[in-house]
Amino acid sequence: MKSSYQAIIFDWDGTLLDSTLAIAESLKAAATDLQLPVLSRTDYQNIIGLGLAEALQMLYPDLSGEQWQVDMRERYSYYFRQWEQQQLACFEGVVHGLPSLRQAGFALAVATGKSRHGLNRALAAKNWDDLFAVTRCADETHSKPHPQMLWEILEVLQLDPQQALMVGDTEFDMAMASAIGMDCVAVSYGAHHLDRLLKYQPVLCVDHFSELVAWLHERA
Repeated sequence: MKSSYQAIIFDWDGTLLDSTLAIAESLKAAATDLQLPVLSRTDYQNIIGLGLAEALQMLYPDLSGEQWQVDMRERYSYYFRQWEQQQLACFEGVVHGLPSLRQAGFALAVATGKSRHGLNRALAAKNWDDLFAVTRCADETHSKPHPQMLWEILEVLQLDPQQALMVGDTEFDMAMASAIGMDCVAVSYGAHHLDRLLKYQPVLCVDHFSELVAWLHERA
């Protein structure tokens, strides 16, 4: 069956890159440095997918002012770069699967809560500067779950929502796709439990990235 999808839009952390532990531990270490309440790993994982500013507001809603957020972002970035230097790995099947999808004719894109600087650094580390047709980050448009970054990607690709597929591991990914009538695929191996994703009625749920690749190749 030939797919109606011309573009596949991927979340980054927890979908392509196995980085959820690194994010949670970096937030924990940053909070410890600043003598902020140290929350559970689940609490930190729950905000993965949001822009960092939105994530910090959700984690510490009772804190006011801006300086603590500036300091928290600086400390978080410091610790996350330490994890990056250990070469955070992509999930199995991603490194070979993405080029095969592009070769099959799909345009590839990224919609992420990362900063532009952070995503560019990650792309360069993987030698993926030219793999994606377009990328959008939370610090250059609205953060998820607002669908603005999807609209901007679609505008660049000159596609309608029905011609693209969003792939992600959090309910923020599912929510922004659903908001504009875009189909979504839920991956079960990331930050949010699958039960939280199923309420958005994804067209497919996968436990392994290769399942998604095979499913798309059948429709290419």
